[in-house]
Order: sequence, then C-alpha cells, then structure tokens
Amino acid sequence: MDSRLSALKEELRASSGAVKADMHIENIRILDVYTETIYPGSLVIKNGRIVASTPTWKVDALQTYDGGGNIAVPGFMDTHVHIETTLLTPEALADVIVPWGTTTLFVDAMEIANVMGIKGLRALLHANAELPFRIFMEVPSRVPTAPGLETTGGVLGVQEVEELLGNECAVSLGELDPEKVLNLKDAYLIKILSAKKRQKICNGHAIGLSWNQLNTYAAAGLSDDHESVAYQELFERLRLGIKALIREGSTERNVDTLIKGVVRHNLPTEDLLFCTDDKHVNDIAREGHISYNVQRSIELGLSPVKAIKIATLNAARHFRLDHQLGSLTPGRYADLVLIRDLKKIEPVAVFKDGIPVAENGRILNSLKGDYPEFLNKTVTIAPTFKPTDFRITAEGDAVTARIINLYPDQIINHETRETMPVTDHQLSADTVRDILKISVVERYGKNGQVASALVRGFKLKSGAIASSVSHDHHNIVVVGTNDEDMFLAVKALEEHQGGFVATAAGKVQGILPLPIGGLMSPLPAAAVMEKMDDLNRLVLAMGSDLPAPFMTLSFVSLPTVPELGLTDKGLIDVMEHRIIPVMVT
Repeated sequence: MDSRLSALKEELRASSGAVKADMHIENIRILDVYTETIYPGSLVIKNGRIVASTPTWKVDALQTYDGGGNIAVPGFMDTHVHIETTLLTPEALADVIVPWGTTTLFVDAMEIANVMGIKGLRALLHANAELPFRIFMEVPSRVPTAPGLETTGGVLGVQEVEELLGNECAVSLGELDPEKVLNLKDAYLIKILSAKKRQKICNGHAIGLSWNQLNTYAAAGLSDDHESVAYQELFERLRLGIKALIREGSTERNVDTLIKGVVRHNLPTEDLLFCTDDKHVNDIAREGHISYNVQRSIELGLSPVKAIKIATLNAARHFRLDHQLGSLTPGRYADLVLIRDLKKIEPVAVFKDGIPVAENGRILNSLKGDYPEFLNKTVTIAPTFKPTDFRITAEGDAVTARIINLYPDQIINHETRETMPVTDHQLSADTVRDILKISVVERYGKNGQVASALVRGFKLKSGAIASSVSHDHHNIVVVGTNDEDMFLAVKALEEHQGGFVATAAGKVQGILPLPIGGLMSPLPAAAVMEKMDDLNRLVLAMGSDLPAPFMTLSFVSLPTVPELGLTDKGLIDVMEHRIIPVMVT
C-alpha cells in the first residue's frame, strides 16, 4: 500500500504539471468512448497511467512522442481466448497480436491445466509482468471437462479453483458448460459461489440451450456466452442479461452472421464483446486479431466508434476493470493504439503503459520464453499400442453406424446414420463417401485406452493426420484412411512430445512439433507459421479442402459441443452426456 500511495501522489503531481511526466503523446486525435466523439489533444503519462488529457498547461516530460495527427483509441481486448491454441508461448504470441493492436487478453488456460494441472497453468502465466500485453486469468472451471468420460493429465478441484480465484490477475471463473449447471452438480455450483463471493463474474459456454434451459443457466449467475452462431441465439442471451461474445476464430467464424443481424435490427451494442476463443497464429498474422472483428464489423455497416467500443470499454466494464482499462482517460493504464483512419484498422503504433511496443506492424522487442522441463514431457503412449487398436469390430455383411458430420466454419457437428459394409469383422474408411476413421489415443500413460468412430468432412483421399491438441482432454486425435498411417502418426507425435503431423504411404510427410505441454511450440512465431503453412499445403494435397484442418481436428473430439464428441473412452452423446456405441442396433 505504501508504494502505491507514493506512486499515486507522483501521478497526481504530474497531472497538474508539478512534476515531470514520463511520457507526453502529443499531436493526436483522441477517441472518447464515453461520449463517442473525437477531439484533438494529447495524453500525459506517469507510472504507466494516463494522468491528464489535453492539459492547458505546458507539459514537461522525460519523453515526447509525436502522434503524427493519428487517432488514438484504447488498446483492443480479447475477452475469451485459450492462448495455447494459438500454438505459441505468450512471449512469441506478442510478436503477432500486439502489432494488430491487442493489449489485453482474458485467458482461460484450461488446455495446459488439463495437461498438467495447476502447476502447468502457473508455468504458462509466470512471465505476465514482462509481456508487452496484459493477461487476466479466467480461472478454469472444468478440468476435466467431462469427468468419467475422458482421461486428462490434470485436475482442478474446488480447492484449486478457490486458490486461483484469489490470484491478483484472476478476474472471473472460466467458461462452464451447461451440463454442470442444469444437473445441479455441487462442485461446480460451489465454484460459481466462490467467484461471486470475490465479486468476480462467471464466464459461460451456453451452447445448444433451449429458452427454458437458458433461463436456468442465467439464474446460476453465468454472465456471458461465446457460442452464438445465429442472431436469434445472440438476441436470446442478451434478453436474459447474458452478454454476447462475438467470436472469430480459425474454425468458428461468427462475426459476419452476428454483426449482420445486429446492424439489420439496429440492436444496442453495449452488451456485445469480441473474442477469438481459438485462432491459429497463421490466421492472426494474415487477417488480424481482435482488429479483424472490429474491421469486419465496420465493413458490415457497424459504426466504427461502436465497433471499437465493443473491443475496449465494453470489455473492461464486463470484467469490472473500467477503472483501469478501456478508455483514454485519467487514472487508466496508458494502453492505446494509433490509427490513421477509423474505417481502416491498421495500427501505426501500439503502447502499453505509455511505452511504444509496436510500430508499423512490427513488435519493437521480441521476448523468448523460459519454461520448465516437466512441460516438455507430457506424451506417453502405452507400450502395447499397435495398429489393430484402431479396429471398429462388427459382425455380418453390413451395419448401421453413427457418423460425425462436420459443419463448415463451425465447431459444432451433427449425427447421421449410414450403412457401412463389414470386411474381415471390422469397419473401414470409405473415401468415396468421405467417411474416415477417427480415433483418440490416451497420451498420459495412465490406461492406454483407444476409442474409434467415423467422421465425414475431412475429405482425405490418402494417409492420416493427427494432433495432440484435442479439446479439452488433449489426448491424441487422429483421422485417416488406413490404420497403418494412423499408427505412424501417433508414434511420430510421441517421439516429438506432441504437435501436428501428416502421414501417407507409410512415411511422415510433415510435422509441426509442439513439445510444451503437447500444445505449444518454443519457436518464434515466424517459424511456427512457416511449418503450419507447409502442413496445411500437405493436407490439401491429400484431398482435404478445410481451411484449418488441424483446428477442425482438435475440436471434433470435444465432449461438450453438440452433437457428438469422441474421447479415449468412446463416442459421446454430448447432450445426454453419456457414451454411446458407434453401431446402431
């Protein structure tokens, strides 16, 4: 308290010109998100905070930055992201998101927690203070996501969640799927109450809910949702006081549909937020981060000021941080972006704490992460694992089987039932009908379980692809045309301790190792992007036309997204939350 009191006195003296400021950003036009106006002026900064806006007295500062007449807007915020699925460490990720104007991430690090529990989560976030952007923690609420239906490496129980909620950077309880609430499960309701006791919000994951179910969900205190794929879903959530996070990830492309609805119906935007949820580094580098959500919303007819406000003040207010972030006003952190034109979101410069961290599309200082060795040893396949473990046994000449059918640009799927021939007492892939085998292999060395099912939508004509990134359990998921290439793919991921791989004709055709928790690469962003592009080209040559095949692969096993999921324990009926057979009797 004494140090903060001393700093506050310095800031107040600087706000009146009594002592030197640290930085004076002059010759700018300031976007005021409160009045939705723009005015010419300057910002005075002390101890990383704005202490005066456009003062009438002559500013004396240690540094002066000429804003070149550009427009200053608050730094953009991603209100829900699983940082691990960018494939980068936070340090490497900075090189990609900060130049696009993102200065704050609200991170639900449930991926690393599912792999290594609380110590893995702490290791991921250990360097927060040194980063050129801010991380606030959405404390993972469901590790594992589907207890009894999947094997994970880590567990966060009530005690661990309560401990994490007390962390200084914790701002919410992370996304909680409906099954835990609608079935009144004590452990999860206690987690909700723990967050409320600390005056922290609870993030939602309200996928596939009817109006009545959504009422119950809202009554529990879940305050937002990022799973709307249709305007009516967004509208229903807002009507019940649930803020709507408009998501644009690599496979979850929701901005166009939702913003078109918002513009068409002239819907108020105060309770709308932006997020990416899951977006690969290549997509961020190519099209933008939260800047993309803002830019695309403007192109679809939303007012530029309102689009920027969704990405800034709305986010800060939702997480009860608007006294620190979200506007360029005194007392707030000096996190800001300079742009030339409100209709073209191309940052000229990005600041954190009043210090330039990116200019003209490039980070000014790259950082290298340092992570403990235990995070590089998380993939252990059972020594008895063999190609025949992928068999889907059946009797007779033909059977009716459940097929997981992918939706383009979404993570949801739907079930169909197809007649499948039986050969040598088993089901095989049918590339003509685009029905491939998909399997999940337990990778924590706990039980060696392997479960297989059938999927349509990958369109591979040969070989197999596999990933150790498979939500939320992060066992190895593999899809292919034959068991031998699928087996080779899994063994290659064990050798490299995780990653993405493509195999064909009995050979590894390409691989992107992700040894940090089996989720992230230690390499710089540019190197990861190059390897990812190479892999995507390989998969395209193998027949798949998916824009992000490995992101699609990582979600198809998720046991909380309708209609079907797949874990190492079997095929999951998501809405009924139970294991079901592949064959229909």
